[in-house]
Amino acid sequence: MKKVLAIVGPTAIGKTNLAIDLAKRLNGEIISGDSMQVYQEVAVGTAKATAEEQAQVKHYLVDTQSVFDEYSVKDFVDQATKAIEEISQKGKLPIIAGGTGFYVNALLNKMQLGEKTPEERSVSQKWENYLKEKGAEKLWQVLNEQDPKAAEKIPVANSRRTMRALTVIERTGKKFSEQQKQIEPRYDYLIIGLNSDRQEIYRRINLRVDKMMEQGMLDEAKFIYQNRAREYQVLQAIAYKEFFPYFEGQETLEHCIEDLKTASRRYAKRQLTYFRNKLPVVWFDPLDDPDCEQKILKKVKEWKNE
Repeated sequence: MKKVLAIVGPTAIGKTNLAIDLAKRLNGEIISGDSMQVYQEVAVGTAKATAEEQAQVKHYLVDTQSVFDEYSVKDFVDQATKAIEEISQKGKLPIIAGGTGFYVNALLNKMQLGEKTPEERSVSQKWENYLKEKGAEKLWQVLNEQDPKAAEKIPVANSRRTMRALTVIERTGKKFSEQQKQIEPRYDYLIIGLNSDRQEIYRRINLRVDKMMEQGMLDEAKFIYQNRAREYQVLQAIAYKEFFPYFEGQETLEHCIEDLKTASRRYAKRQLTYFRNKLPVVWFDPLDDPDCEQKILKKVKEWKNE
């Protein structure tokens, strides 16, 4: 099987910088493992690698779709597997860098992501109405109560998949998670996880939000808000919907920024929970261990039999 290296961890931990450094040292190229970085119209709130960073190492699955395109985990797996094939044929090492755990898992392991079942091909009007009335987070909470294992794999922002899961449960009487069985690994992979003291991660998240505001995130959020009449995945993404009350004159900008920081910290916690429970990750602390990168490099070379 082809070798694939993955770099995972919570937001703001330093995955992008590490991936670029390792790609340079290991003759690698980078595939984004983030569900939102494929979208062309948004860059600040999705924390894409900058143009300068992308110029250092070739990146895949960045800016490949419009926010108005339908895009699923199956699309991601199809595109990422092609990228892995292309990178491997050049004699380079594919490096997945990103924090969307379910996407990374679906790529590295053969999961049932093919044609939708008859129950999934349409979404119950009941859940469509519930989403409009209650919002994405409460919709996801319903799924979490009915099928916690399924909820772990579905981001709160992915309302369409949440509704599909609830529809399947409603129509079959079986948990959605019991119908999504993981099979065997698709690649010979090594997953490097970055983590550190929780309070330090939270501090870095707060600083990142402040920096994003300076870089123009409010403009991106306004674009998403102005197009909210159309249903698309980014509409519910963290970094955008938190500003909707500001645009509607219901909250101050400062309040919405604090809400975004809180939502980002909660997301980081969910990311770590997924990676710890669902994937065989080898963990390192890049913030507290000055030799972290050297230790990671040693681990990767052992895995590559170098």
